Amino acid sequence: MPILRSAFIALSRNRPLRHFFEHSAVGTRLNRRFIAGMEIEDALRVAEAVNRQGIAVTLDSLGESVTSESEAHLAAEVYHRLLESIQKLGLNANVSVKLTQMGLEQSAELAESIAGELARHASAMQNFMRIDMEDSRLTQITLDIVRRIHARAGMRDAIGVVIQAYLYRSQADVEQLLIEGIRIRLCKGAYNEPPEVAFPRKAEVDVSFLKLAQLVLDNPFYHALATHDESMVNAVKAYAEEHRIDPARFEFQMLYGVRRDLQRKLVAQGYKVRVYVPFGREWYPYFMRRLAERPANVLFLARNIFRS
Repeated sequence: MPILRSAFIALSRNRPLRHFFEHSAVGTRLNRRFIAGMEIEDALRVAEAVNRQGIAVTLDSLGESVTSESEAHLAAEVYHRLLESIQKLGLNANVSVKLTQMGLEQSAELAESIAGELARHASAMQNFMRIDMEDSRLTQITLDIVRRIHARAGMRDAIGVVIQAYLYRSQADVEQLLIEGIRIRLCKGAYNEPPEVAFPRKAEVDVSFLKLAQLVLDNPFYHALATHDESMVNAVKAYAEEHRIDPARFEFQMLYGVRRDLQRKLVAQGYKVRVYVPFGREWYPYFMRRLAERPANVLFLARNIFRS
């Protein structure tokens, strides 16, 4: 399992393979399961369909590690359009943003400025923006930027962040974010991290996830628990029931195209569910990380990719 995960992470960084798949008919067939489409209109159409199932949405315009300031501003413009469209269409949706897409690797000041403007727009729309977490070398700067934006006037309800349970540092990060009142999406983690910074075994990651989930659930702010692992979902439900935590105080989050059965089951049981809906032409790295996270996705694709 770790070998397969590492292989897909390595493939996610393979530029020739990425170019082939992002510009081929084979690639289009591959991405249909997990990607809403190439354009904003595709994402909005999927968001409407998901909302009709009683499930909320967070929209993610795919793309990371832009190479210029102009690319960062163009990426941000997509999110400004999304925020306007969400309000216009009355969708139950918010947005998820990566700071490398906002120019973080060119300039931390640039990324903070662009993200701050997006948070201000989200606040004006009475909406919310989540800053996605990337690999561990960017964890601290990402948290620093989120904290500074969150501390601005009127921004407390407009911005949140993702914490990855596989990092050793995450318990301390969660505890501090809870003190500051910053909303958290807790996930296990999607990058291939060295054992010096992250738990190397799944069992250890599971223990960390549940420990952090309990901290989050005990907090009065509205947080999100992102997992497709039904054993983790059941453990969260059991803890919430035992401690009489209102299901309206938190939500489960899952990826578009993954565990649709579990999504529907949770909604039927009265839990809040939000689906992470990605779209855009730069889908290949995201797609490969989904295969790395859940090898069952590989088998699904092998069975279905050449069916009509």
